[in-house]
Amino acid sequence: MKLLIVESPSKAKTIAKYLDGAYEVRASVGHVRDLPKSNKKAVDIEGGFIPHYEISAGKEKVVSEISALAKKANEVILATDPDREGEAIAWHIREACKLKNSKRVTFNEITEKAVKEALKHPREIDMDLKEAQEARRVLDRLVGY
Repeated sequence: MKLLIVESPSKAKTIAKYLDGAYEVRASVGHVRDLPKSNKKAVDIEGGFIPHYEISAGKEKVVSEISALAKKANEVILATDPDREGEAIAWHIREACKLKNSKRVTFNEITEKAVKEALKHPREIDMDLKEAQEARRVLDRLVGY
């Protein structure tokens, strides 16, 4: 089985139709982890501004479901949005679900052609984009929005 994870349930439905059973398509419904509300717990300032993430309230079921499906899959593709937020979401899914060999794809439109073309070109998570989002999130938590 191949597993494809996107952010939106409606995207998951549409993409599943395009892939005609070749992939099990699931939605993360956005972020699965975040910094705690408490500034004291959220960021270790003395340790070098290291963020401490927790699975977001209500996302335990999503993480559990993706983890279980990933254990059965021979391929896991993270296809969250093609921006720094999407890159961070892909990384959080990988970390929260303890995915070992996941790959990343992006597409700028939800068309059969774009999705199938993206799946031909998997890559690693872009850690620069992930870290850009993380820096912004840490700053938001420390300074305010």
